[in-house]
Amino acid sequence: MRRVNDRLTALVTSVVEPMGYEMLGIEHAAAGSAEAVLRVYIDHANGIRVDDCEAVSRQLSSVLDVEDPISGHYVLEVSSPGLDRPLFSVEQIERQRGNRIRVRLEQKLDGRRNFEGEVLGVSADRQILELSLDEGKEQCRAQLPVAQIESARVVPEFNFSQSAR
Repeated sequence: MRRVNDRLTALVTSVVEPMGYEMLGIEHAAAGSAEAVLRVYIDHANGIRVDDCEAVSRQLSSVLDVEDPISGHYVLEVSSPGLDRPLFSVEQIERQRGNRIRVRLEQKLDGRRNFEGEVLGVSADRQILELSLDEGKEQCRAQLPVAQIESARVVPEFNFSQSAR
């Protein structure tokens, strides 16, 4: 999985977690360009509201201005993970056991980079992610090298079986 610089991750975590939030991960998109975005994903047991994002953004912005860990201009965004939450670590993927996720690999494996399936588990040595895939009418398994995961996201599931009254 793509990692953001360890110093930046530690700095953001040192601001977010004492405020009572979980720092899920960071994306630094278009680094070095005029449209660079530093996106910080936070979570809380009671969920995330706009007020939470605003409070973290204000506090984090002040610390980033003083510490200046990123060269150049960027826009800071603090966000909830949303329904299709991004997964930034093996631990976060392991918590999705039994749920569907979408994975993009850095390089093709068996002719493809994109996989979607139910998380069956991660090997004990955390090297292989095992997914159950629906390939047409067949169920099959994919074993994906964790080191090759470029990105992973939860696939939201909606239950429309109950009729509206």
